Amino acid sequence: QLQVVESGGGLVQPGGSLRVSCTASGFTLDDYSIGWFRQVPGKQRVGVGCISITDGSAYFADSVKGRFTLSRDNAKNAVYLEMDDLKPEDTAVYYCAADAATWYRSKAMCVMLPAASESAYWGQGTQVTVSS
Repeated sequence: QLQVVESGGGLVQPGGSLRVSCTASGFTLDDYSIGWFRQVPGKQRVGVGCISITDGSAYFADSVKGRFTLSRDNAKNAVYLEMDDLKPEDTAVYYCAADAATWYRSKAMCVMLPAASESAYWGQGTQVTVSS
């Protein structure tokens, strides 16, 4: 079965750090464009950070730029979202998506994938709560 699974969410204090993980089964993540998205109740899912295998450069939303980074561990077939200097407004369910479609720009993937995700594998999400 082809799927991705997120893990590593939790409760963290403002200013703290957290790393959430995305692992895949049934396929190799290194062959896919990867995106991290987040969603709060009543709002649309939005892109946080994405990297297209065509573009090669990572894109981050302005709200997280300089605080969040993406990394891969091909040996573990995993990708990570490293989050530093967390703020209460970062509280959300975080989703990983792996997409085989061609995205010429990582930013386009982050902006458009939630509404055009027929080819993507989505995980079930992991809750991140930033609170004192």
